[in-house]
Formats: sequence, structure tokens, C-alpha cells
Amino acid sequence: MNIALILSGGTGSRLGADIPKQYLEVKKRPVITWSMERLFLHEQIDAVQIVADVSWHSRIEGWIASYDKKVKFRGFSLPGDNRQLSILNGLTDISQYAVETDYVLIHDAARPCLSEKQVADCLSAAEGNDGVVPVLPMKDTVYLSADKKKITSLLTRSEVFAGQAPEVFVLGKYLKANRDLLPDRILSIQGSTEPAVLAGMDMVMTAGDEQNFKITTKADLERFRNMTELA
Repeated sequence: MNIALILSGGTGSRLGADIPKQYLEVKKRPVITWSMERLFLHEQIDAVQIVADVSWHSRIEGWIASYDKKVKFRGFSLPGDNRQLSILNGLTDISQYAVETDYVLIHDAARPCLSEKQVADCLSAAEGNDGVVPVLPMKDTVYLSADKKKITSLLTRSEVFAGQAPEVFVLGKYLKANRDLLPDRILSIQGSTEPAVLAGMDMVMTAGDEQNFKITTKADLERFRNMTELA
């Protein structure tokens, strides 16, 4: 079984809006609904779990009705103190109805440009592995600065990649990898794949999609608005 875990617990404070960015409306629909539509209607996704604050549950349930044609929605999980704890909450809830060898696909509600092909590619690449992360090659020269003021060293650009979502993991192994970081180390995790790498899971890469960006700033939101106008 392939379970999608949609992360919608963030506050989106960097955007400076009155409500979290994933609930802002673009073309008269909340940003989160693009990811919901893609994952609920994707033929390779069997179940969907959503991390969201309780105050948004009723509205999300209303939006789900438009896309959940095969009754894939399994429930809400509560946000944690950071993104990785939100993921852990979702994984814990998913483990109540899934088996350890199932795959969980983790995606941000604020990444509305997820394509059907990207979902299929990630799930295909995960077969026979512990997980997969879509990546983009670095186009610019990459530098390392220990003090954030002076260049410490150069990095080999061809060996450096930018991770994206959705990431896919074997549920049981990834759940253990996150639990092993409790109680404090999990608070410093930067990305979803980090616990898997720290646990020695077999992680492979697949090609990312430059259009599958995350809305973080006002410029990102405007970029998405422009894309929807052209579609």
C-alpha cells in the first residue's frame, strides 16, 4: 500500500500573511487543494493522511469531498513542534492501519505544482529500496562558509544536489529512524531524508522537477499565481 502524508501544519510566518500560506487562495481555491487533488486522484496512492491544526480540520474535510472519490482519506494528525515531529505524528497514526513494508510518500501542502509523473517516478524508484528523494542538480558554483562571512572551501558542484518533495520511505524503517532521534536530536533535523540517512537506510535519488517548488516567500506565491493564470 502507498500512503500519502500531506504536511499542512506549518504557520507560514516567513510569508507574512494572516493565515498559513497553504490556505491562501489562488484562483479562488486554497493552495493545499492542488496537492490534495493530485494525491487523492492518483491511481497509485491508496490512502491519504493529513497533518493539520484542529482549527482547519472542518474546512479541509469540505475540500476533501471534491477529490476523495475512492474514500482514501484515513484521518488527521496533529502538528508537532517542528516539521519532523509533525512527520513523526503522521507516521505514528499511519502505522495503526498500515504494515511496516508499506510506502509512505511525504509531501508539503505548500508545494502545489506536484505532477502525476513525479508521484509515479518517486514510487517507481522506491521499489526495492528503503526510500527515494527527488533532487535537482546545482547550477551555480557552491561554496562552504563556516562563519557565514568568509568562504571556507569549495564544494564539487557535480556531487551536490538540492532535495525536493515528495520523498518516499518504507514505513517501518523510517518510523524507527525518527523515533531513534527522540527526544532532542529530532528538533534539529533539516529535511525529511536526514533521519533515513542517519539511520543508514538505503536511499536513492530520482530526478526532481523545477516546477515543483515550495511556496515560502511572497515571490514564490506570485510565481504560482502567474503559473495558474497561464494554465
